[in-house]
Amino acid sequence: MYQNFIPSEFVRSVFHIKPEMLKEKGIRGIITDLDNTLVEWDRPDATPKLIEWFASMKAAGIQVTIVSNNNEMRVQSFADPLGIPFIYKARKPFGKAFQHALKIMSVKKEEVVVIGDQLLTDVFGGNRQKLHTILVIPVAKSDGFFTKFNRLVERRIFRYLDKKGQVTWEEEE
Repeated sequence: MYQNFIPSEFVRSVFHIKPEMLKEKGIRGIITDLDNTLVEWDRPDATPKLIEWFASMKAAGIQVTIVSNNNEMRVQSFADPLGIPFIYKARKPFGKAFQHALKIMSVKKEEVVVIGDQLLTDVFGGNRQKLHTILVIPVAKSDGFFTKFNRLVERRIFRYLDKKGQVTWEEEE
Protein backbone atom coordinates (compact mmCIF):
# COMPACT_ATOMS: atom_id res chain seq x y z
CA MET A 1 0.00 0.00 0.00
CA TYR A 2 2.81 2.42 0.82
CA GLN A 3 4.06 2.09 -2.75
CA ASN A 4 1.16 4.30 -3.85
CA PHE A 5 2.66 7.15 -1.82
CA ILE A 6 6.09 7.06 -3.45
CA PRO A 7 6.42 9.70 -6.17
CA SER A 8 8.20 8.87 -9.40
CA GLU A 9 10.49 11.87 -8.75
CA PHE A 10 11.35 14.42 -6.07
CA VAL A 11 12.34 17.98 -6.97
CA ARG A 12 12.72 21.14 -4.90
CA SER A 13 10.25 23.22 -6.91
CA VAL A 14 8.48 23.45 -10.25
CA PHE A 15 11.38 25.61 -11.41
CA HIS A 16 13.58 22.49 -11.37
CA ILE A 17 11.25 20.94 -13.97
CA LYS A 18 12.53 22.03 -17.36
CA PRO A 19 10.65 21.66 -20.66
CA GLU A 20 13.69 20.05 -22.32
CA MET A 21 13.74 17.34 -19.65
CA LEU A 22 10.02 16.67 -20.14
CA LYS A 23 10.24 16.63 -23.95
CA GLU A 24 13.05 14.02 -23.78
CA LYS A 25 10.64 11.77 -21.87
CA GLY A 26 7.85 12.30 -24.39
CA ILE A 27 5.81 14.46 -22.02
CA ARG A 28 3.16 16.65 -23.67
CA GLY A 29 1.09 17.60 -20.63
CA ILE A 30 1.35 18.64 -17.00
CA ILE A 31 -1.35 18.20 -14.39
CA THR A 32 -0.37 20.47 -11.53
CA ASP A 33 -1.74 21.33 -8.15
CA LEU A 34 -2.06 25.04 -7.33
CA ASP A 35 -1.71 25.87 -3.65
CA ASN A 36 1.78 25.39 -2.19
CA THR A 37 2.89 23.77 -5.45
CA LEU A 38 2.86 26.75 -7.82
CA VAL A 39 2.42 29.56 -5.29
CA GLU A 40 1.71 29.96 -1.58
CA TRP A 41 -1.82 28.91 -0.68
CA ASP A 42 -2.73 32.49 0.19
CA ARG A 43 -1.07 34.22 -2.83
CA PRO A 44 -3.76 35.24 -5.33
CA ASP A 45 -1.62 35.64 -8.47
CA ALA A 46 1.29 33.99 -10.27
CA THR A 47 4.76 35.40 -9.68
CA PRO A 48 6.75 36.76 -12.66
CA LYS A 49 9.07 33.73 -12.38
CA LEU A 50 6.10 31.36 -12.53
CA ILE A 51 4.66 33.21 -15.53
CA GLU A 52 8.01 32.64 -17.29
CA TRP A 53 7.88 28.94 -16.35
CA PHE A 54 4.41 28.60 -17.88
CA ALA A 55 5.61 30.42 -21.01
CA SER A 56 8.59 28.07 -21.35
CA MET A 57 6.28 25.06 -21.19
CA LYS A 58 3.92 26.56 -23.75
CA ALA A 59 6.82 27.41 -26.08
CA ALA A 60 7.94 23.77 -25.85
CA GLY A 61 4.44 22.56 -26.76
CA ILE A 62 3.72 21.25 -23.26
CA GLN A 63 0.19 21.91 -22.03
CA VAL A 64 -0.58 22.66 -18.40
CA THR A 65 -3.85 22.03 -16.56
CA ILE A 66 -4.33 23.06 -12.93
CA VAL A 67 -6.17 20.47 -10.85
CA SER A 68 -7.01 21.79 -7.40
CA ASN A 69 -9.19 20.75 -4.49
CA ASN A 70 -9.80 24.44 -3.81
CA ASN A 71 -12.98 26.33 -4.75
CA GLU A 72 -13.86 27.78 -8.15
CA MET A 73 -13.23 31.42 -7.25
CA ARG A 74 -9.70 30.71 -5.96
CA VAL A 75 -8.63 28.56 -8.90
CA GLN A 76 -10.35 30.58 -11.62
CA SER A 77 -8.96 33.92 -10.41
CA PHE A 78 -5.45 32.43 -10.58
CA ALA A 79 -5.77 30.47 -13.85
CA ASP A 80 -7.90 32.74 -16.06
CA PRO A 81 -5.40 35.63 -16.36
CA LEU A 82 -2.82 33.06 -17.47
CA GLY A 83 -5.14 31.34 -19.95
CA ILE A 84 -4.59 27.99 -18.24
CA PRO A 85 -7.38 25.41 -18.09
CA PHE A 86 -8.31 24.28 -14.61
CA ILE A 87 -10.41 21.89 -12.58
CA TYR A 88 -11.59 23.04 -9.16
CA LYS A 89 -13.03 21.00 -6.27
CA ALA A 90 -11.16 18.12 -7.87
CA ARG A 91 -11.63 15.76 -4.92
CA LYS A 92 -8.07 14.42 -5.24
CA PRO A 93 -6.97 11.68 -4.70
CA PHE A 94 -10.04 10.35 -6.53
CA GLY A 95 -9.38 9.77 -10.22
CA LYS A 96 -12.16 11.64 -12.00
CA ALA A 97 -10.33 15.00 -12.14
CA PHE A 98 -7.11 13.39 -13.38
CA GLN A 99 -9.05 11.66 -16.17
CA HIS A 100 -10.82 14.93 -17.03
CA ALA A 101 -7.45 16.73 -17.26
CA LEU A 102 -6.16 14.08 -19.69
CA LYS A 103 -9.22 14.70 -21.88
CA ILE A 104 -8.81 18.49 -21.72
CA MET A 105 -5.24 18.16 -23.00
CA SER A 106 -5.95 15.22 -25.37
CA VAL A 107 -2.93 13.32 -24.10
CA LYS A 108 -2.24 9.73 -23.08
CA LYS A 109 -1.28 8.70 -19.55
CA GLU A 110 2.32 8.10 -20.56
CA GLU A 111 2.55 11.66 -21.94
CA VAL A 112 1.69 13.38 -18.65
CA VAL A 113 3.31 14.24 -15.34
CA VAL A 114 1.46 15.15 -12.16
CA ILE A 115 3.14 17.81 -10.03
CA GLY A 116 2.13 18.46 -6.46
CA ASP A 117 3.25 19.13 -2.91
CA GLN A 118 1.13 16.52 -1.10
CA LEU A 119 1.48 12.76 -0.87
CA LEU A 120 -2.13 12.16 0.14
CA THR A 121 -3.75 14.04 -2.74
CA ASP A 122 -1.38 14.67 -5.64
CA VAL A 123 1.01 11.71 -5.48
CA PHE A 124 -1.47 9.11 -4.25
CA GLY A 125 -4.08 10.28 -6.77
CA GLY A 126 -1.64 10.36 -9.68
CA ASN A 127 -0.11 7.00 -8.79
CA ARG A 128 -3.54 5.38 -8.56
CA GLN A 129 -4.13 6.54 -12.15
CA LYS A 130 -0.73 5.11 -13.20
CA LEU A 131 0.65 8.58 -13.97
CA HIS A 132 4.22 9.82 -13.50
CA THR A 133 4.23 11.83 -10.27
CA ILE A 134 6.63 14.57 -9.18
CA LEU A 135 6.61 15.73 -5.56
CA VAL A 136 7.82 19.26 -4.81
CA ILE A 137 8.62 20.91 -1.50
CA PRO A 138 5.68 23.09 -0.43
CA VAL A 139 6.19 26.74 -1.42
CA ALA A 140 4.90 28.03 1.94
CA LYS A 141 5.75 26.89 5.43
CA SER A 142 2.12 27.37 6.48
CA ASP A 143 -0.95 25.48 5.30
CA GLY A 144 -4.70 25.72 5.28
CA PHE A 145 -6.74 23.81 7.86
CA PHE A 146 -7.23 20.52 6.00
CA THR A 147 -3.71 20.47 4.62
CA LYS A 148 -2.31 20.67 8.17
CA PHE A 149 -3.94 17.33 8.93
CA ASN A 150 -2.58 15.83 5.69
CA ARG A 151 0.93 16.98 6.59
CA LEU A 152 0.77 15.07 9.90
CA VAL A 153 -0.13 11.88 8.05
CA GLU A 154 2.52 12.57 5.40
CA ARG A 155 5.26 12.86 8.02
CA ARG A 156 4.36 9.40 9.31
CA ILE A 157 4.44 7.97 5.80
CA PHE A 158 7.81 9.62 5.11
CA ARG A 159 9.26 8.22 8.34
CA TYR A 160 8.06 4.72 7.44
CA LEU A 161 9.42 4.95 3.89
CA ASP A 162 12.69 6.40 5.15
CA LYS A 163 13.14 3.49 7.58
CA LYS A 164 12.62 1.11 4.67
CA GLY A 165 15.22 3.04 2.64
CA GLN A 166 12.64 3.78 -0.05
CA VAL A 167 12.81 7.55 0.01
CA THR A 168 15.11 10.35 0.95
CA TRP A 169 13.66 13.79 1.35
CA GLU A 170 15.44 16.74 2.83
CA GLU A 171 13.59 19.96 3.55
CA GLU A 172 15.35 23.18 2.57
CA GLU A 173 16.29 25.33 5.52
